[in-house]
Amino acid sequence: MGHFDRTLEYIDQLQHANTAAAVCERLLGVTSDFGLTALMAGTVPQPGTPRGQQKDHVLLCDWPGEWLERYVARNYVDHDPVVSHMKQLQAPFQWREASESIRIDKSSGEVMGDAREFKLRDGLAFPLITLDGLIVMVSLGGEAVELSEAEFGIVSLVSTYAIGRAMQIHTMAGKTIDHIELTPRERECLQWAAVGKSEWEISQILGISEHTSEKHLLNAKSKLGAVNRVQAVAEAIRRGYIS
Repeated sequence: MGHFDRTLEYIDQLQHANTAAAVCERLLGVTSDFGLTALMAGTVPQPGTPRGQQKDHVLLCDWPGEWLERYVARNYVDHDPVVSHMKQLQAPFQWREASESIRIDKSSGEVMGDAREFKLRDGLAFPLITLDGLIVMVSLGGEAVELSEAEFGIVSLVSTYAIGRAMQIHTMAGKTIDHIELTPRERECLQWAAVGKSEWEISQILGISEHTSEKHLLNAKSKLGAVNRVQAVAEAIRRGYIS
């Protein structure tokens, strides 16, 4: 089975999850195979938000309970290098990249050090945008995370789809999804993006310029309300444009 076929199989399992808890369980059932055994997803509180209200920002959580309590009690969200990196980078990345690209001071070092106490040594993180335009920060962690480039792509797309499914359950109860019209070229470009092709590769396959393929992907991303390419592909799959 190819990587994309595996991804679609995982996504089909998630689409049949009807509660946020079921989404969380099924997602971790996939990501645990790659060492990602804990999950946190939620909007980032504004600086100065009372600690008692910070948990209200959580959408999905399967972090160790004691670690969550410490994270909130010590206001780690304001010092977490992963959160800081997510605010700057609108694409999936591994935690280790945040440590390498951001100056680690005493406070951020304490966050990472304490996380290791709870067997959260590395992970994968990315931002998503909600239907209301809010940014959701998503973080998966574990003790021994091993991801090839292809596996990174699988986990990123499946996780993005899962969080989108959880948000859909949370906000769309009793509602229908608004119809969005993609052009045939936009669909084609997304289909190739879904299997990992770059803008240049898509341009060669479709016989168009690289600029044009990039424009089609940007248009599709905008129509789908996506913050990055992975989210655009996940949303296109959800809406049946990619199968």
